[in-house]
Amino acid sequence: MRVLGGRWRLLLVSFLVDGPRRFNELRRDVPGISQRSLTLDLRALEAAGLVRRTVHAGTPVRVEYALSEDGERLRPVVRAMMDFGLWLKARAEA
Repeated sequence: MRVLGGRWRLLLVSFLVDGPRRFNELRRDVPGISQRSLTLDLRALEAAGLVRRTVHAGTPVRVEYALSEDGERLRPVVRAMMDFGLWLKARAEA
C-alpha cells in the first residue's frame, strides 16, 4: 500500500497498463495533477521497481515511462479497480 498509496499512483499505473507514455501525455491524461506531483510519483514508482524510465536521445530528449516486469503484475489489480469503479458508477446511475 505504501507503493501505490497516495492520490495519483494507481491512476498513473492504470494509464501505463495501456503501454508506454511520455511525461506530457501522462500530464494530459491526469487533469489536476501538478508537474511536481507527477514527477515525484513517477520517481517513487520507478524506485519501487514498478515503472521503467527510458531516455531516447535526440532533440528534444524524449523520455518514456512504461511498466517494468514487476509492474506488469499489477494488471489484475488495475483491472479489478476499474471493474469496481464501473460497477459503482452504474449503481449510482440506477
